[in-house]
Amino acid sequence: MGRMPKKNSLTVRRVLTLLLTYVLLAVSGGVVASVFFVPAVMAANHVARVVVPTLKVEGIDFDVTSMPQKSTMYASDGSKIADFYADNREVVPIKDISVAMQHAVVAREDRRFFQHHGVDVQGVMRAFMSNMSGGDTQGGSTLTQQYVKNVLAMQAREDDDPIAEYHATEQTVARKVREMLIAVQMEKKYSKMEILQGYLNIAQFGTNNLYGVEAAAHRYFNVSAKDLTVVQAATIAAITKNPAHYDPSQEANLKESEKQRNITLQLMLGQGYITEKEYQTAHDTPLKDTLNVQPIANGCQTAGDAAFFCEYTTRQILNSEEFGKTQEDREKLLKEGGLDIHTTMDVKANAAAMQAARDTIPPEDPSGFEVSIAAVKPGTGEVLGFGLNRTYDATDRAKTDSTRTAINYAVDQKDGGGMGYNVGSTWKPINLVAWMLQGKSINQGLATSTVYRNSSFNCNGHVFYGSWSVQNSGGGTVAVESPLQGLVLSHNTTQAAMASQIGLCAIADTAKTMGYHNSPIGHEDIYDTNSFQPPMVIGTVQASPLTMASVYATIAANGVACTPIAITKMTDARGKEYQVPSANCHQAIPPEVAQTAAYALNQAVVSPNGGAQDAQLDNNRKTFAKTGTNEQTYMLTGGFTNGVAAYVAVGNAEQPVEFRYKTINGQYARTWYGYMIATPAWKEFMNTYVAAAGLPDDPNYGNPAQQYMQGGTASGTYGGTSTRRGWQNGGTGTTTQGGGTQGGGTLQQQQ
Repeated sequence: MGRMPKKNSLTVRRVLTLLLTYVLLAVSGGVVASVFFVPAVMAANHVARVVVPTLKVEGIDFDVTSMPQKSTMYASDGSKIADFYADNREVVPIKDISVAMQHAVVAREDRRFFQHHGVDVQGVMRAFMSNMSGGDTQGGSTLTQQYVKNVLAMQAREDDDPIAEYHATEQTVARKVREMLIAVQMEKKYSKMEILQGYLNIAQFGTNNLYGVEAAAHRYFNVSAKDLTVVQAATIAAITKNPAHYDPSQEANLKESEKQRNITLQLMLGQGYITEKEYQTAHDTPLKDTLNVQPIANGCQTAGDAAFFCEYTTRQILNSEEFGKTQEDREKLLKEGGLDIHTTMDVKANAAAMQAARDTIPPEDPSGFEVSIAAVKPGTGEVLGFGLNRTYDATDRAKTDSTRTAINYAVDQKDGGGMGYNVGSTWKPINLVAWMLQGKSINQGLATSTVYRNSSFNCNGHVFYGSWSVQNSGGGTVAVESPLQGLVLSHNTTQAAMASQIGLCAIADTAKTMGYHNSPIGHEDIYDTNSFQPPMVIGTVQASPLTMASVYATIAANGVACTPIAITKMTDARGKEYQVPSANCHQAIPPEVAQTAAYALNQAVVSPNGGAQDAQLDNNRKTFAKTGTNEQTYMLTGGFTNGVAAYVAVGNAEQPVEFRYKTINGQYARTWYGYMIATPAWKEFMNTYVAAAGLPDDPNYGNPAQQYMQGGTASGTYGGTSTRRGWQNGGTGTTTQGGGTQGGGTLQQQQ
């Protein structure tokens, strides 16, 4: 660690004294020219020529818009989600700062501000005489010099340079001379009002990194700087002398803060900025009666129920090279760039999702299971909101309070989420789409089995060994079944039969085409060895609810797939507009395939024996859904209606914990299924949001293409029992559909 420099030696002190004399002569303007021929002054002049270049500050930008400013994130309706800052500052032009505030700071800090040229000769001479006599190093700094000091210190903080910051604030003649030389240059470049504007925007007006008069006005009085009154302005102007002790938001500071305010009022009166009456009225007003202190709000921690969406959005900024070469650069941009970040978050959707998650399993429920909900707008990639039955908390409290977390389990691990959930039967629509992309009918009869040779799934050089034992949730298999029935009745053996015909690669490729990827970092590709195995066709993969919602959105959007996006527009303090990550919406699967898949998902809801009956939305709204259960560890439901696609996952997000014999939200069951917990959560969210947003129904969506409905005859005796509603599928039967017949149970075609 670098050592701080020692105080100036006597020799250096003499040199700096000569420099001080030189500066005073340089700024006096009318001093007799012959004085520069005095030998001592010529010596000083020579020293100045040698030293001054080293005192000039290269690369320092005194433009007020270059100061670190807080960034603000907004929902899609323009309401604020959160602020982000290293320095709590919002730069405003001088025209938006009240005259009272301008007068207050000049009266308090630099009464001759409008007369001097950057250095106040009278003030400096007073300090000079004290320093020459061996007294304490004194100031005499003008507002211009203070502006310079603040900029230099700010630059040092940004550069993470403690030595430079020390030099910018040390109480030495060297620092004073440096400030004066730069101040003189400042006054040549900027007008008085520009300098005053800079000072009012950079000065510290309170604790908690509170900088600039606009932030101070909001903090103490909940007004804008342009609306500050005399008494308010005097209060703020007094703080900068000693922010720790004069900050009026601290109860212990009230008495001293009021005293300092009154000193400022006296100075304003003495300098003619206010009348005697104005002074007396302000002086007699108790400080505490003028305050309207607002809480310090910084980061997603302050965003309430929008915090999980906020965290996801900040991750999009920190992970995107569009916003900086390194993550450090991107974090600096977020906290100092004065960004306006406009997001896709629908306040109604986010609120509905958070409420549904908490209603389904309250945060304090003894079961401890998480509910994670993600919602997207089909055809746009826009993330509408998230729901978790937790309170967002990035503090240490979350380590000991299980109802709090900063992990958004609805998103991928790289976006601040978890490892993902095994998606179970909610994967099956992907199999159906893959089947159709191979030109096959969803009414084709398939012979099924409980044991498959893994070699039957080989494809594109991928070789699988051994065998896979698979059965339906009630045990056993079905003799012959179509892919449509396999989806509607959620039979696993039919999925295996489909995969054995078209190969596992066709299904993996389709998943990627529809927007699927795994959640764990480093294993995102579906072809990763951890996921690319035959059982993936019944959902053994690990994915986030957001990814699965996007997959369902592809079916909902007539086959258009989009990458999830959270940001629609982003500009900085200077008006620069950044290129935000694109949704890259494109036609991923043919519309007729998407429509037919949607038809099948609707049949799962409306058929008497469909596995997603409980997902039917209010007012007989056209509903498309699929439920799932994974090894008694996760309950899941995905689906869509016109205007929104959503996915719900329920379980222990950290590691699999069985539901079996558990009581959840007061309900006990020996065995749990997705329709019992996840589906009611999905339905509550969808009904609430659809009503709040006024989304119209589209009863015509999900019109199947005849080319995928044609089929031969399929018949047979089903083995095993469906646990769904106790319905027995052990008999024989036929159902006419698309020109063919299907065996097993009853399936009514409804469109």
